[in-house]
Amino acid sequence: MFKKLKEKIRRITGRSNGLSVEERKKRLNDTVRGWVNYYKLADMKSLVTRLDQWTRRRMRMVTWKRWKRVRTRFYWLKRLGINKRKAWEWANTRKGYWRISGSHILARTLTNELFRRARYISFLDYYLSVRS
Repeated sequence: MFKKLKEKIRRITGRSNGLSVEERKKRLNDTVRGWVNYYKLADMKSLVTRLDQWTRRRMRMVTWKRWKRVRTRFYWLKRLGINKRKAWEWANTRKGYWRISGSHILARTLTNELFRRARYISFLDYYLSVRS
């Protein structure tokens, strides 16, 4: 069950599937709602916490991929509150998408709160709201 869900999320958050941001958000939110509603009777707080962390990392990876050029990365890092010098340094990184998605660079800029404001549903938040 868990492997199948992760595979579905991988397809939705793939770097080259051509989905728009809105379509990706809709599909991901539908998947979260459906999966949590189906398994809501199970005690799985630690599982949904890990799944939530992994999904957020996937979303950070997709966002970094979407900011293809160094100039774009620099612009968005500056806009998200990183100072100019560090933003330029981080925008020029040669690390891969998955590696950079787990780094402090994107964890500081693309926070969970930012995803929440963008109306992405968190596995943990939705699970806790359904269980209460």
